Amino acid sequence: MMMKQQVPSPARLYNAATRAIASTLGVLVGIGSIDHGLLECLQGFRPTPGLIVNALGSGYRWTAWTQGGEGAFTLVPNFLVTGILATLLGLLMILWSLRYIQTPYGPAVFLLLGVASFLTGGGVAQVVLFTLTWGVATRIRASLASWRWLIPASVRPALGCLWPWTLGAATVLFLSALEIAIFGYVPGVTEQTRLLHICWSILAFALALYLLAILSGFARDIETRDRTERG
Repeated sequence: MMMKQQVPSPARLYNAATRAIASTLGVLVGIGSIDHGLLECLQGFRPTPGLIVNALGSGYRWTAWTQGGEGAFTLVPNFLVTGILATLLGLLMILWSLRYIQTPYGPAVFLLLGVASFLTGGGVAQVVLFTLTWGVATRIRASLASWRWLIPASVRPALGCLWPWTLGAATVLFLSALEIAIFGYVPGVTEQTRLLHICWSILAFALALYLLAILSGFARDIETRDRTERG
């Protein structure tokens, strides 16, 4: 007598594309926190001027930002201490994103790490990225039922093929913007106001591509779920 094959319920299926996107975003948030932390450590064991600081100090020859940059918020009144904390929290976010973000408490723990990083000098702009990462991570084991209404079945196959490419392109742009934020190097550009505009424009374009990658990842996972349920 043949046993009837059990099909996993939608809530128990694993959204592989969504998980890959959340992990990638989480790693980048960790890198950003480490970046701020190391720059703060370079400023040594001295008090911060207040709650809002420049992680990148002024007077370094290896950067084009002569007056400093990389804005951050910190409750710790010492550059070295806040830098160490931001660096350690960045490492924890990378580890958590790669190993545990798909667990039942994975998104919540990552969000706590992101908030802790923000409060200890991990960077102001990080808030957008770690919030987005948390939101995506909550969908790793979700049924994505509401997204079936938002993404028409006719476009899901084509849209679902885009997520690795848009994710990769957005990541390259993010890392390029991070390089500009640290070193201020853009071939042929030395004027700092223009450098700042280029940096923020690249970040905005990267964010738009990340949103497209997320939508595409949802489409791929919905298609995968449908095939699994039929099989």
